[in-house]
Amino acid sequence: MRTHIRLLFFMAILAAACQQAPKADKAEVTDVQAVKQPDENGHHHRLDTAASHLFWIGTKPTGEHKGSFRFSSGELHMKDSVLTSGQFVIDIRSLSNIDLATQPDMKKKLETELLGPNFFDAAQFPAARFEITEVQEFNPATAGKDVLLKDANYTIKGNLTIKDVSKNISFPAKIVRKDGKVMATADFNIDRTQWGMTYRADKSVQDKLINSIVNIRFEIVTK
Repeated sequence: MRTHIRLLFFMAILAAACQQAPKADKAEVTDVQAVKQPDENGHHHRLDTAASHLFWIGTKPTGEHKGSFRFSSGELHMKDSVLTSGQFVIDIRSLSNIDLATQPDMKKKLETELLGPNFFDAAQFPAARFEITEVQEFNPATAGKDVLLKDANYTIKGNLTIKDVSKNISFPAKIVRKDGKVMATADFNIDRTQWGMTYRADKSVQDKLINSIVNIRFEIVTK
């Protein structure tokens, strides 16, 4: 009986330790590339910051936390209904936790920690930026079977700057144009340590570990 209880206890610990980031497309990360310039003959679509959101999910051995950021500005450039370039500015100070809404003290504590110097250091770096460097029409025949985003029609590459670190990331996206608006969605995972956020990313800290892989999902609407 005791052996059985120990086995169940061990399995419970193992299951908790295996908490992983949500299944999503993996963003490929490379060095910074030249930013794609808008086509003078194209159409410029300004971001509707009230209707656009960036969501995040972070995980740890004991569970996960979910939250969001707001965009402070941005625009997409289209030519002949095809995306050509664009850029967005993310308001880091708008970081908000979602899952602890009924626990205001814990919610405030988590938000303060994430905005502090161990993570985003919002006092020194109040904004993050994404600038498109390349746009490719998505080809399911060559993209492989690992792409999870349903109805993806573009592969987007762009320079993502967080704090004082810039990296080029590539991910599939779904972008549609309707009634004069452009709507874009993407869902991918990135490794926060590549932007210098290494706090509690070392697996040797065990129960204090915070997964280095973070899920990012954005929903963008233009005016």
